Amino acid sequence: MAIILRNRLLTLHSSSLLQPSLRPSPNAPFFSLCVKTRPLGPRTGHGPSFHASASRAAGPTASDSARVVRKVFFVPPGVDPAEVSEDMVLPGSNIVVGPYAGHAQIKEVEFVKSSGRAKDCPKDGRPEFAILGRSNVGKSSLINALVRKKEVALTSKKPGKTQLINHFLVNKTWYIVDLPGYGFAKAPGSVRMDWSAFTKGYFLNRDTLVSVLLLIDASVPLQKIDLDCANWLGRNNIPLTFVFTKCDKMKGGKRPDENIRSFQEVIRENYREHPAWIMTSSVTGLGRDELLLHMSQLRNYWDQ
Repeated sequence: MAIILRNRLLTLHSSSLLQPSLRPSPNAPFFSLCVKTRPLGPRTGHGPSFHASASRAAGPTASDSARVVRKVFFVPPGVDPAEVSEDMVLPGSNIVVGPYAGHAQIKEVEFVKSSGRAKDCPKDGRPEFAILGRSNVGKSSLINALVRKKEVALTSKKPGKTQLINHFLVNKTWYIVDLPGYGFAKAPGSVRMDWSAFTKGYFLNRDTLVSVLLLIDASVPLQKIDLDCANWLGRNNIPLTFVFTKCDKMKGGKRPDENIRSFQEVIRENYREHPAWIMTSSVTGLGRDELLLHMSQLRNYWDQ
């Protein structure tokens, strides 16, 4: 059943949101995003969808006001861009709340297993969100903040400690997946892993993946390695949301909102429709409830 659902989601992207001539090269400075979609109403293969793309050449598909909205906000299925108002946008984000937003509270969470290979991950068909980011970006801290339990995902002062695919079952219905951090080069040679080879199979073959939460450290300027990661995900049509972490901290002289604003400028210059993003802090709790609500609407849409 999961394979059938995945095929339906990817059918809308069979021609790709990126035109062949506009596909970024592996060394392209910017990145492309593509969120899995499915039609609303009867599954005829047509209908509204939500996505973000780096293509600049696509012709107009909506009114001027709707195009302006999509250039700034992430508009989910079931929402007319022309009718979006500020009170529909989650605080500290560009995410519009739509009709698929629902129960978002986490009542229970349990660790299920760690997998060394994608084919060893759980096969029960439950939807899942993969949490990904540079080593020391705050993945474990965010997971612990989301579930409001200490040490559900162990934190460490040594970046790169997570080297397996870790599944946590939430409310017995969906998974949070803690993936190894990328960009870590301090591990001993015998332990050091090829991140792309290790996780490639997971991203490309995981039929139950609803979205990747790509964590970006807002306390520092945007890093090229984060753009490279997003670029790879985009070229392979992997859905994602940018989650800015450490929004309570400041490094290098710039405030988190300044770093985020610089990031947004890059996005607006290269995307006809804006990807989802949200500000968070595992220390203050900023963005926790809003992120869970966003995840609920993606999950409910995927699972209809």
